[in-house]
Amino acid sequence: MLACGDNLSYESKIYTKIQLKSYKIFKFRLKLQSMKMIISIVLMLFSVLLHAQQRDILNDIVEAEAKSASQLIYQRTNQNTGNYDIKYHRIELSIDPSELGLSGDVTTYFEAKSNTSKIVFDLASNMTVQEVVQRGSNLTFTQSTDDELIITLPEALNEGVLDSLTVTYLGTPISTGFESYSQTTHNGVPIVWTLSQPYGAKAWWPCKQDLNDKIDSIDVYLNTPRFTPQNEDYVAVSNGVELSQVVNGANKTTRFKHRYPIPAYLIAIAITNYSVYTEEVPNNGNPFDIINYVYPESLAAAQAGTPVTLDIMNFFIDKFEPYPYADEKYGHAQFGFSGGMEHTTISFMGNFSRELITHELAHQWFGNKVTCGSWQDIWLNEGFATYLYGLVIEEFDGSSAFNNWKQQRNNFITSQPDGSVYIQPQDTVNVARIFNSRLSYNKGAMVLHMLRKKMGDDNFYQGLRNFLAHPDLAFNYAKTSDFVPIMESASGLDLTEFFNDWLYNQGHPSFTVLWNQPEANQIQINLSQSTSHSSVDFFETDVTLRLLGFQGEQQDITLSHTEQNQEFIENISFNVANVIFDPSVDIISRNNSVTLGVDGFNVAESIRLFPNPVKETLTITKPDFLEITGYIVYNSVGQKVIESENFDNTINLKNLTTGFYVLQFQLFNQVVNKTLLKN
Repeated sequence: MLACGDNLSYESKIYTKIQLKSYKIFKFRLKLQSMKMIISIVLMLFSVLLHAQQRDILNDIVEAEAKSASQLIYQRTNQNTGNYDIKYHRIELSIDPSELGLSGDVTTYFEAKSNTSKIVFDLASNMTVQEVVQRGSNLTFTQSTDDELIITLPEALNEGVLDSLTVTYLGTPISTGFESYSQTTHNGVPIVWTLSQPYGAKAWWPCKQDLNDKIDSIDVYLNTPRFTPQNEDYVAVSNGVELSQVVNGANKTTRFKHRYPIPAYLIAIAITNYSVYTEEVPNNGNPFDIINYVYPESLAAAQAGTPVTLDIMNFFIDKFEPYPYADEKYGHAQFGFSGGMEHTTISFMGNFSRELITHELAHQWFGNKVTCGSWQDIWLNEGFATYLYGLVIEEFDGSSAFNNWKQQRNNFITSQPDGSVYIQPQDTVNVARIFNSRLSYNKGAMVLHMLRKKMGDDNFYQGLRNFLAHPDLAFNYAKTSDFVPIMESASGLDLTEFFNDWLYNQGHPSFTVLWNQPEANQIQINLSQSTSHSSVDFFETDVTLRLLGFQGEQQDITLSHTEQNQEFIENISFNVANVIFDPSVDIISRNNSVTLGVDGFNVAESIRLFPNPVKETLTITKPDFLEITGYIVYNSVGQKVIESENFDNTINLKNLTTGFYVLQFQLFNQVVNKTLLKN
């Protein structure tokens, strides 16, 4: 940029070009820019309030998922459980929600991965094992203070051999995660519910808590009293399809069957006086039920909230693939928690808002069918579920609402200059970092949106369908390194730099756009950027600009931004009054500026304010050749507080109250807005 007093002939050239603009154009642009500035201030304040309100539900979701891991994230996978592969569990539990404790038998079928003479299960040390039986014979076992049940086999088990054990145990579970096993009340009625993510299952049953060993299938038998103390029916809930309810006097046994691979932390139970109602998904002629288990006192609110599940389910089926567990069920079970948990086939819900319903349903595909293979890859669960709510807004509320949603994500993501979506190894024991709303959820979601824009809708959705259907990943685990080549194959693009910049590294760009219209049918654009973090020196990306004409004309142009100070000449059929950067909010960015310039000269940057913050007298400096014809000072709600048709290089602001203001300078052919803070 030229300093004041440099190269008078160049300044004269600039001044001559400015004078060539008509006074009519000046008046229109002045009015347009003034109205735009006032409206933008009001919208900015409104957006802040709206953003705060709409983030509450997502914050509840994040808090729920973070707290569920808060005590156990520091636990590493038990290396002593690595010598076998779980095939099947039969979980038989006796629980009275009005009394502390449980008892039960858990039968486990497993295949030896190496020759072994002992089997170790994860089980909290406060739970008491009474016996371990193998084919009718009692086995020797010990329980350690490290929450291990160590079982000695009577003879060595060879690699590849299938065997089974039954553990009989009892005790009062202690919540080793966040409410991994909770026994409380609602409206005075007893309730038991579990939330075992990621390592809380061992609090209430002997299992293997390895995030990389899914159980092939389960049966769950819940033996409960038939009636609550208030003489209402107890209703039991678990994963999969309910096969039977068998009444035996004052007791009842409810059996559930689930025949899909499932990690231990997604197995869940709940028991209370649920009211139950269903909604049917057509599913292209193969209908299945959405079963809702809700507190009687919440029935009316739930029945008002859950019907949208059907529309969202159909939308996801159309976009991705059939619901993975359609031959069993989908459902909601209310529990005593502000957020939710996406247990396979049955999401536990703290409320029935559309956002929570969407988030937990989305996890049935992204999180349950395909599960993140490590904490580093948590965005494959949470970024996806967050973005799918954005897609619901786009589908049901329209593009304007979707743009507002993206703007809110963008504001939050860029509120700090650093942070990557991908979790670094040293942070995999940091709950706050793993379940970081700004990065794992919101930035992960917006990276997916940017990937969609880069690939195009057809390729993007085909890539996601390929990801879900991949034979090595479906009903299994996936890492980011699995996801990237699938999306490259679907698009035919090399996405290495995209993921390096936006996912693995940190920060975001700020763009500077200088434009002018040297000819009636052309617009000249200079595009550059700065980055908020040193890990990325330049974000290669497509940038869309919206050109607005004096007679209401509009044209969008997309520029491939690959280098600094990049020049573009685009054809245009009207006189341009204004240029809007990224009108659909498709880029993670902040502090972008769009300025009318001449031959690379930035008019706005040539006007300087000091001191800023200011107490009384504000001083303005500018190039001598630049003519300012007046100014207006607006407060933070868009009201004029000072106006002058003359210009002086000082302005007395003594009488203004403390706060944020916009100082708008009126030039012959444009307006320039500068922000200042009054102390």
